[in-house]
Amino acid sequence: MEFLPNIEPFRIRFNNLEKRLSLPETFQNNQLASELSREHRRLKHILDLFEHDIDLEDQTNQCKSLIDDPEMGEEAKIELEFLTVKRSENKGKLMIAMLPPDPEVGKNTIVEIRAGAGGDEASIFAGDLFRMYTRFAEKQGWAIECLSQSNSDTGGFKEVVFILKGEEAWSKMKFESGVHRVQRIPVTEAGGRIHTSTSTVAVLPEAKDIEISIDPNDLEISICRASGPGGQGVNTTDSAVQIQHIPSGINVYCADERSQLKNKNKAMTVLRSRLLQKKQTEENEKYAKNRKDQVGTGDRSERIRTYNFPQSRITDHRVNYTSHALQETMMGELDHIITFLEKENLQKKLSYIEIGNHE
Repeated sequence: MEFLPNIEPFRIRFNNLEKRLSLPETFQNNQLASELSREHRRLKHILDLFEHDIDLEDQTNQCKSLIDDPEMGEEAKIELEFLTVKRSENKGKLMIAMLPPDPEVGKNTIVEIRAGAGGDEASIFAGDLFRMYTRFAEKQGWAIECLSQSNSDTGGFKEVVFILKGEEAWSKMKFESGVHRVQRIPVTEAGGRIHTSTSTVAVLPEAKDIEISIDPNDLEISICRASGPGGQGVNTTDSAVQIQHIPSGINVYCADERSQLKNKNKAMTVLRSRLLQKKQTEENEKYAKNRKDQVGTGDRSERIRTYNFPQSRITDHRVNYTSHALQETMMGELDHIITFLEKENLQKKLSYIEIGNHE
């Protein structure tokens, strides 16, 4: 048989789940029952693909035994070619199915965009990125809710935080974390010179209460009056909320709503997600010291993409992908980049499995 990862751990886990799902008490916790049922379906799919591979292997061996037969030889050769292709396709499906599932799949996703280097042009570019992502989200049918924003005098954003609500929001947006660089002639540039500016993007899966427990005693909550451009609608009441999580030093400010309670709830949503990301980053660092060149590491210091307007070129530096569909991309046509990143990430994960199992 061609190389395949060890199936036994999957079979053992599947049998254990069969027993647990046969117990009435399992279904007293709806969330647990749903998670176990989802995992059960995934493992059954893996085992079915494995059994199909065994069946294809048996058929392949039968054909090989008939190759030298004077009557059946030619037909056996044709069938062998067909079975070779089928086994290769099935192996590919099995390898993908055996990859550990992303625990964040299906979650709503928080996106934070901040102006970086470049002054006014950086804040304008932050606004451009916000429009690009919201247009993309609209095309996907996701709901969009702004959690916090700090407008700039030039019509862009110093910072904007929003949540995307959709089944595939995390899967499609998770590669966007990092430093985005723009090269163009700013509207504020009288001499026609090309400037380089940056904005940072952070993408976080929305954290649930059960994932992150926050002690109220660890919070310092301040209520104040909203201020800044665009804040006229909320300036009449002390509705803005700032929350500091003392152990981590994380600060969250929200003034988007007229209601103090709504602003507090939004701020807590952002805080939970930032704490979850911090926890995951710390855990990943323990195991990823020797890993290199991973797609979508989410490192905010990593320059991931350049938007070159004079040449109408967009380049993703992580996978050496270049396209001249810059204008279309800025209008929310991001699928061409995301599809390429997903493909490269999948190939890298599959190579880790094969290398690990041959060592």
